[in-house]
This record gives sequence, C-alpha cells and structure tokens, in this order.
Amino acid sequence: MPDVHSLVNDFLIKLKKRKIEGSQATAKQTAELIRSVISAQRVPYTNQARALIDAVNAVGERLIAANPIELAVGNIVRRVLHIIREEDLSLTTAAMAGLNMTTVSDDEDDGDHDNHSTLSAAVVAAAARSTLRPPSLQTLLEDIPDVAAVPHTSSSGGDSEEKTKSADKSSRSRKLKHDVIEAVNELIQDIGTCHEQIAEQAVEHIHHNEVILTLGSSRTVLEFLCAAKEKKRSFRVFVAEGAPRYQGHLLAKELVARGLQTTLITDSAVFAMISRVNMVIVGAHAVMANGGVIAPVGLNMVALAAQRHAVPFVVLAGSHKLCPLYPHNPEVLLNELRSPSELLDFGEFSDCMDFGSGTASSLLQVVNPTFDYVPPKLVNLFITDTGGHNPSYMYRLIADYYSADDLVVQRRPV
Repeated sequence: MPDVHSLVNDFLIKLKKRKIEGSQATAKQTAELIRSVISAQRVPYTNQARALIDAVNAVGERLIAANPIELAVGNIVRRVLHIIREEDLSLTTAAMAGLNMTTVSDDEDDGDHDNHSTLSAAVVAAAARSTLRPPSLQTLLEDIPDVAAVPHTSSSGGDSEEKTKSADKSSRSRKLKHDVIEAVNELIQDIGTCHEQIAEQAVEHIHHNEVILTLGSSRTVLEFLCAAKEKKRSFRVFVAEGAPRYQGHLLAKELVARGLQTTLITDSAVFAMISRVNMVIVGAHAVMANGGVIAPVGLNMVALAAQRHAVPFVVLAGSHKLCPLYPHNPEVLLNELRSPSELLDFGEFSDCMDFGSGTASSLLQVVNPTFDYVPPKLVNLFITDTGGHNPSYMYRLIADYYSADDLVVQRRPV
C-alpha cells in the first residue's frame, strides 16, 4: 500500500492548484483517499469508532482548508463520518442483542425471561444513546449493563471468559473497519453512477415538442437531455453561452453531435427567449441545507426570468452535492473571484494603470465571480439520484446522509 501521507499531500496540492475539475471527480477522489486512510488506520480494541472518526477528521480538516469553495470535499468527509457512526451503532446493538440471547439460553429454566427482556431493552437503548456521541463523564456514570452485570450460572472459567472477551473485541474491531470500508466502496460506486441514475428519470420530465433552456456546461444536464432523446423524445434546447468562460459553446457542440436540435443564445437574451421555453434545466455546484443552490454565475438571472414567466426551474444534482451547511454559516464560502483576464486582456486597460508612484494602481476594477446563489423560492424541483424532491424536502435528505455531531453551526452575531 502506498504511503498514506504522500497520498494526502498529493491530493492537497491538487486541491490548492485547482487541478481537479468538477464536483463528481472531486467527491470520488476524496472518498478514495479517505478509504485509504481508514485502511491504513490501526483500530484499537476500545473506542474503535472514535479512533476512525479522529483519523478522518484530521485529514478532512486539511482537505477542506485546501479548497473551501469546493463543498463536495466537506460533504464526503461528513458522509464517511456518518457511515462510521452508523456501522458502530449497528455492531453495538447486535453485540448487546447477542449477549442477551446467550444469557436467556443459559437461564431459560429459571423463569426470568421478563427480566432478561428488560435488560436487553436497556442495553440497546444505552448503546443507541452512547454510540452517537463522544465519551464523557456522564456516559461513564450511566448505568450501561455489560457482561459483568449479567448473572452467570457458574463462577468458574474466569480465564477462558477473559480470553473470549479479548477475542470478541478483536473480531469486532476488524469487522467495524471492514464494514466501514464496504460502505465507503458503495458510496464511491454511487458517486460514479449518479449521472446515469439521474438520466433515467429524464423521460418522466421531458415531453414531445418542448423547449428546454439551460446555461453553461454540465455533464449531468448533457446526459439527462441525451437520455430523453434516446427515449424518442423530440424537443429543442436553448443553450445560454455562460460568459465569460463560454462553457455553453461546449455543451451546444455536444448536443448537436448527439443529434439534438440546439440553439445557442447570449446570456443577455435569456429574458427575451424565456417566454418560448417550457422548462429550465440546469446543473448545480452545491445544494445547501435550506434548498438554495450555488450554481455557475448567471443562473440567478435565469431563475428570476423563469419565475417572472412561470416557467419551471429544475436543478439536477447528485447526492454528493447535498451540503448540510447553510449559506449564512461563516465557514461557507459562497464565491471566489477568477482571473480578470477572462473579461479583459491586460493590454486593453493598461492605459488606465498608473505606474508613476512605484506601485501600479487603477480606477478600473475587474470583478469576475465564479458562482451565483439561487434562493430556494426560485427552485421548483430537484432531481437527484434518489428521485425528484421539493426544496423544502432537502433537510430530510440531509438528515439521512449526515450526523448532527459532525456539523459545526456558528451563527453570525446580530
């Protein structure tokens, strides 16, 4: 196995230099890296889940700090933390249930079944309370039944019982690590197939003779539209070019190459053309916990135009783009500024620069933001790899994918 530290450092360099394009590639490589970290981690007999959580947290903090605007990195780190907690809870509950069954079988002739059933319920409840929170003085003082608290029919064989306990702890430690890695493998597979799962729903939303509007370039949108074309749907696509990067030119070429009727328009023509459109279908950079969308710059303008003309605004996003944070969280960077050279060449405004004072200064400022924020009230439907959902349902999906213990919510002072 390659050195984990070198793998982490190499990935950090890629994130800092923005060498990874797209949320899907970022999420998949992040999950693969965390899987390597878990595989190399030595899990102790006690506090196995805490050891894995601390290891993932240590690496995740560095990854998030390397590129805070790429929210898919933090999403995957929190997803893996949730997986560890869930697998540990499952193993703890199963172990406690097995302990109770063994005790009942030893004492089944004594008529104490009700007492053992009560013990089993107390054990499972205590495991559910303690597993999803870190150790504390309160958890140590809680009355959690264990092997020592269960009555035994014989007082002999102490050494063999200790050996059995040690073997059980070692086996549980290995099983926890194995189960977590298997769950992460499933997560990686889901990330790799999210485009196909979203595209399978295209025939339910796109109908004959419709006009679809999109902006910029998105592989998810491309596969979605092409899947509808393969299902014998006949429709037309308007593609806004997505200045200043003009990613819409690339999407228009791909659509034409796959046989779709495509019209390329400028971003400023969106409001003029929106009255002829039946549906707006766009991709997203991230979906926030309140149902808001961080998307390529220009999409808020499209969403406002769609609302003005009562045109459905549909967002396609894989589950790895669901972010448990809110836009008002201080740790969330909603935007970043790209190079001004995408808007103007240096030679075009070099006359505005003043080099006489020794430092270059100019009255001309060039602002080139990367993303727009689309509030949830402008979104009609989210289509994910788990189906279609309203913006108000996003909180429920996020509750299934993330644990509250892994979210650091800080509110701005009023």
